[in-house]
Amino acid sequence: MEDQFRRRPRTSTTTCPRPSGETLAEQGNRIVLGINQQLAEPSLATRGTWVLVWLGMSPGNANLAYVARNTDGSNSFAVVVRGTVGNVTDLMEDLDVGTVVPLNLAGMPSPVPVAKGAMKAFTEVVTMSTAGVTLAQALTAALGGAQPNPTVYVTGHSLGGCIATMVAPWLQTLDWPDGKPNFELHTFAAPTAGGADFAAYVDSLEWQANERHYNVNDLVPQAWNNLEAAKQWYPKDTGPVADDAVKAVIGTLAGLPGPHVYVQPGKDDPLNDGYDPYDPDVVRRSTQDFMGQVAFQHANSTYLGLLGAPDVLSGPEVVIALPAGKAGAPIDIIGSGFTGQGVVVDFGTVPATKTYVMRDDVLIAWVPEGVGVVDVRVTSSLGTSPAVPRGQFAYGGPAYVVVTGISNDTGRAKDQVQVNGLYFDEDAQIWFGDNPAELLRYGTEQLLVEVPDPTIAVGKSATVDITVMSNGYSSPKSPADEFTYLEIPRP
Repeated sequence: MEDQFRRRPRTSTTTCPRPSGETLAEQGNRIVLGINQQLAEPSLATRGTWVLVWLGMSPGNANLAYVARNTDGSNSFAVVVRGTVGNVTDLMEDLDVGTVVPLNLAGMPSPVPVAKGAMKAFTEVVTMSTAGVTLAQALTAALGGAQPNPTVYVTGHSLGGCIATMVAPWLQTLDWPDGKPNFELHTFAAPTAGGADFAAYVDSLEWQANERHYNVNDLVPQAWNNLEAAKQWYPKDTGPVADDAVKAVIGTLAGLPGPHVYVQPGKDDPLNDGYDPYDPDVVRRSTQDFMGQVAFQHANSTYLGLLGAPDVLSGPEVVIALPAGKAGAPIDIIGSGFTGQGVVVDFGTVPATKTYVMRDDVLIAWVPEGVGVVDVRVTSSLGTSPAVPRGQFAYGGPAYVVVTGISNDTGRAKDQVQVNGLYFDEDAQIWFGDNPAELLRYGTEQLLVEVPDPTIAVGKSATVDITVMSNGYSSPKSPADEFTYLEIPRP
């Protein structure tokens, strides 16, 4: 099982709009295609027996939810709330937890305070409609054709789980013409929506199950009652240990609730014990690696692995694109997931004039009119590929510069190391952090350099990024360009 986890999490951008733009209707149609494709896949944990009944999306695509029905004879239905489509830090900062507002549902003894941000998201989910049909109306109609005593699962990952803890109690307050169904609330990686009164109210309701599932190394479900504990993450031998910058970020996030104390509802279900799984590619003592590990620990694929479930179908991913050229010319794009429905390519915010898919990992795209340096991204019904350094295209050239690895990536001042990458020119200049290094030998994909003296200062990390500047480009930072000094004199 350990090998199963030692991988990069797949990026879930299924519900993001195309870089070149889509109408809300076009985006909604693509999302429906993608969800139906995932639900129909028999190799997944859903076993191909679920069908989409209704999908709703807020006008700004901030929130999304759908209703599904199981066709396996189990008489079960699901209300699924989507999590954030941004990164972990965005989730933390965008969810307004410094202000609380009253949640007042029918039949409640008295209102209970919840985060203002959670209330805003909840309100959008329960009021958004598709063709004039809301979530409650869609679920009522679906249950109208069910056998007696159906079960409704309410679930979500990340922010979706947080919203689910409000949506599920609200559903219990509604009038059900054919009798109240059995409700189960299952959240995954969810931050809290409210305080002790809110948690007590949720837990007091009648549930067939009410469980909070989480990875013990995930920062997000620690919000907003135990974030300070993350300053001690991760183990020293496999890292990445929090540096001063990371501790400052966590301290800032931990202070966002102000005087408000948040409490998690539901029965705790930790999915693991100890620092396993982890991403071995981001284990250095640096802010970049710490946040990379946080993203891995929170990823959908990590949670599916912990649950013993297969990973979902992967959307398109670009590994490398021909880096330079002119409008009208065809270029090769190498990656994966290119055989989904409706594959299209965008150069920045401009769609390719024509696209030809050769196989799942190779396609050809004809360059549209443009200027400058743009990200080449591929979209299908399963999502849009993330922007990656080796997937950039420069109109008219020269090719951009990227560092792909360091050998050796640890050492001392005066050591010789090899910097591997792409599109280096003879004018290449190299920095270790903010210190220039001497170039000993040049190659278009390999540079031999002498390690400069490190910067000595309080709070300075022993791990630095190696930056190469060539042809007017400086290489983007990534875990692949990190170098760790084994010895740094004290200031």
